[in-house]
Amino acid sequence: MSRPVFRAIVSCLLAVLVPAQLLAGELASAMLYTNGAAWLNGSEVPKSAAVFSGDMLQTRADSSASIQAAGSNVMVLADSLVKFQGPTVEIEHGAVRVTTSRGLAAQAGDVTVKPVSNVWTEFQVTDVDGRVQIAANKGDLTIQDDKGTTTISQGQQTTRDDTSDTDKKKKKKRRGPGAATAASGGIMSSTGALYGGIAVAGGVAIWLLVQKEPPLSPSCPNNTCP
Repeated sequence: MSRPVFRAIVSCLLAVLVPAQLLAGELASAMLYTNGAAWLNGSEVPKSAAVFSGDMLQTRADSSASIQAAGSNVMVLADSLVKFQGPTVEIEHGAVRVTTSRGLAAQAGDVTVKPVSNVWTEFQVTDVDGRVQIAANKGDLTIQDDKGTTTISQGQQTTRDDTSDTDKKKKKKRRGPGAATAASGGIMSSTGALYGGIAVAGGVAIWLLVQKEPPLSPSCPNNTCP
């Protein structure tokens, strides 16, 4: 096989594999910025890190963190345990302050809070021992729970209870630092898998391109002639 054919094959390989890796991983769904000690999927994180859907974030009593995504910002307040799910942030314990123009919702147990419309909206949701407190700081909110859907206007506050049974209350027990469960997303959802795939594709390309294969000729049909 001639070098031009090799080049064509490698170009097609990279054109398919690399964009597929990038699209599957969607790069970083959001960026995390911490103020004090925080844990991501049970491991302590530096000042900033990429966050993907399914990642669990925990802050200490003297720390906080900010998740910044396109059109949204989620301030995770002190002593909180939350899971980032892309269009939703799930509160296991603690409080978040959400500012969004993309309709990002907050969920605490069976209670879901989201903006009425995709305009700049700011609200805070606190869930401690099953008692959910909701404050509409800017814009109107819809609140959905096992009793139905209601709306509160800007400036209003309300409270909901998501511990309607014993089993749910047991699930609300706090976890210690570093005990958050790692996300169980697909293999392509991690940064390591993303760049690992790109590295493999690049390695294959380099290996193929450096192979020196002399052209075939009638006098040497099997490339073994001196």
